Amino acid sequence: MASLTIDNIHKRWGSTHVLKGIDLHINDGEFLILVGPSGCGKSTLLSMVAGLDDITDGRILIGDQVVNDISPKDRNIAMVFQSYALYPSMTVRENIEFGLKMKKVSAADRAVITERVAKTLQMEALLDRRPSQLSGGQRQRVAMGRALARSPAIFLFDEPLSNLDAKLRVEMRAEIKALHQRLNTTIVYVTHDQVEAMTLGDKIAVMKDGLVQQFGTPAQIYSEPANMYVAGFIGSPTMNFLNVDAVQANTDMALRLAGLEGAIDSGRATITQKQVVLGIRPEQFQLATADSANSVTAHVQFLEPTGADTFATVSIGTQKAVVRFAPTHAPRVGDTIALTWDASAVCLFDPQSQVRI
Repeated sequence: MASLTIDNIHKRWGSTHVLKGIDLHINDGEFLILVGPSGCGKSTLLSMVAGLDDITDGRILIGDQVVNDISPKDRNIAMVFQSYALYPSMTVRENIEFGLKMKKVSAADRAVITERVAKTLQMEALLDRRPSQLSGGQRQRVAMGRALARSPAIFLFDEPLSNLDAKLRVEMRAEIKALHQRLNTTIVYVTHDQVEAMTLGDKIAVMKDGLVQQFGTPAQIYSEPANMYVAGFIGSPTMNFLNVDAVQANTDMALRLAGLEGAIDSGRATITQKQVVLGIRPEQFQLATADSANSVTAHVQFLEPTGADTFATVSIGTQKAVVRFAPTHAPRVGDTIALTWDASAVCLFDPQSQVRI
């Protein structure tokens, strides 16, 4: 195991600037998630850590060693791909042992390592099967086992669950989480799925257009998003964004929803902008009571029951928002309700820069 430092990394293909100065550091044993939409540069960055792509500028360090000019086979990393990349003519045992055989590990040691890996991943009964006899989840487990057998300093996962159905993704996500907790391995994991990012990572780097928009813990990124892009990307359903006016109310600054009467307490220090964007997550809304400090009238347009929650899409003046309710307390379509929230928990954004105030 080892720490990983990505120091001012740039990647250019001709005139195309793919990565534009990435700075990240994770400690030995941490789980880093690179998350973002297709084309943001996350897989390119992972390939550069693996040594599969050249670095235009900057440094990558595994532990204290700069690995820019070290070949992939000498970096002591193991990579798990989306496509499994198993040898179809080999058994599970032979697939797991293949890398060890290339490193000239003895047959006796290979057998011991393979048995240990199979037990860790609970696939002892699969060792004599071929990939064609396995389910998608089992194949991905074999790919993980082949990586585990090498005992690398760092594991690299490139969207390993994308080919699985929803149920299998949940199961494999839990297996990867449990594996990390058991082995305390350093992992870099690429995904476009924000649920995977939130549930798996110790640290998350949210990427867009070759830049890291925010780097932090899942809790930090969810509660304190750096900008509207991060706030809208992380969370399902996404954060609600409401355009509001900042107004002076006696000696305090308050917020007022455009087109609606009644000031909404900002709960913040003085705001210099005349217009701001109020960011509220669906679960931060509550039904207002007579003594609520701030409230707004909303009209229920439609409901989306999911079992554990019911999400209501409501109109607030000319704007829309999604509100989460417990199924037993959900309103009906057509109802008019009063909503409130904790002013200290919501986010305010500059509408021009989209940066959190």
